[in-house]
Amino acid sequence: MTDRAPSPRPVKDRAVVIDRGFAVVQRWALRAVVIAAAAYVLGWVVGRTWMIWFPVALALVIATVLAPPVTWLRRRRVPDGLAAAAVMIGFIGIISTTIAILAPQVAGQAPDIADKAVSGLSEVRDWLRDGPFNVSDVQITNAISAVQEQIRSSASAISAGVFSTIGVATSVVLNVVVTLILTFLFIKDGHKFLPWVGTLAGRRAGIHTVEVLGRSWDTLGGFIRTQTLVSFIDAVIIGIGLLIVGVPLWVPLAVLTFFGGFIPIIGAFVSGALAVLVTLVTNSPKDALIVLLIVFAVQQLEGNVLSPWLQGKTMNLHAAVVLLSVLAGGSLFGITGAFLAVPVVATVATVLRYVNEQIDENVDFAAPPEDSEASERHRHDHDAELAGDVADADRP
Repeated sequence: MTDRAPSPRPVKDRAVVIDRGFAVVQRWALRAVVIAAAAYVLGWVVGRTWMIWFPVALALVIATVLAPPVTWLRRRRVPDGLAAAAVMIGFIGIISTTIAILAPQVAGQAPDIADKAVSGLSEVRDWLRDGPFNVSDVQITNAISAVQEQIRSSASAISAGVFSTIGVATSVVLNVVVTLILTFLFIKDGHKFLPWVGTLAGRRAGIHTVEVLGRSWDTLGGFIRTQTLVSFIDAVIIGIGLLIVGVPLWVPLAVLTFFGGFIPIIGAFVSGALAVLVTLVTNSPKDALIVLLIVFAVQQLEGNVLSPWLQGKTMNLHAAVVLLSVLAGGSLFGITGAFLAVPVVATVATVLRYVNEQIDENVDFAAPPEDSEASERHRHDHDAELAGDVADADRP
């Protein structure tokens, strides 16, 4: 049996290979430009119509908390309108009572907190300058001046309330009324939305649309409910610690800790730093160190026990993604953007995960074909072995 010579591999010119590489880069670059332009236009539209989207976003966030009790009442044959009205009345009553109790203390003592924090920064500066580190006063002043100015400028916003940063186009009362009305409508008729979308989108697109919206709603609700519970636990523990240490401003600091918990990473850091600085001025360095240890322990408890246990895989976002989303949301839309950044990013991540699942279901994971030269060499060796076996069999 004659041996077959291996077929030569096709020869390609380097220019052809380079040209194909540049063609691939060009296609992906154009796609990236189109996606970036679409994202810019979408961001511009959202920014121009933020006065409309803000109450809608807040209503969705509140509805994720109020929807479970409404669903519980609906399953017990309570009419939709009555169930939604009962839950809304209870929610407004709880919020009104809480505001009536805490708002005077928080609003009245917020400027004092800012002044004490600034004084605490000054004491830290003096310690760094005259202490063992021997840092120059110019370097410390340049590093702390920005923080002091930010604290002073935010004092009026803190004392005015959470809704003082909504915008100049609409009033606080109007936004509150619109948000409450939208929340009532969402929890009353929200269960009818997904079936309507599925019917409107059709059989093929409707299945995917309903699944994506359902997962996004579960992700958003899980994040809000979990973050509320985690923030409440943090505020209670830190508030009790401040009370035991004897910090006179422990009530507003605990309230700030609760609201700061809704802005992951940055909110906890800022509220903890304020508590330490205020304690340094009102009490002593020893008490400030105790508060620092309490804040550190609470943050470790939150990061390693509470959040992973309560959230599970609901978020599944890297800490760097959370931090960058908070910074981007805060720079674009202020404190409201920082608050809504993580829920938005978590929802987008849920959509991307579903898209990835659909891609995996439609991708053929068959083994790649063998190299032509290696395959030909394998066949040639196999033919030679077969010929040798036949010759051995013919020998006497």
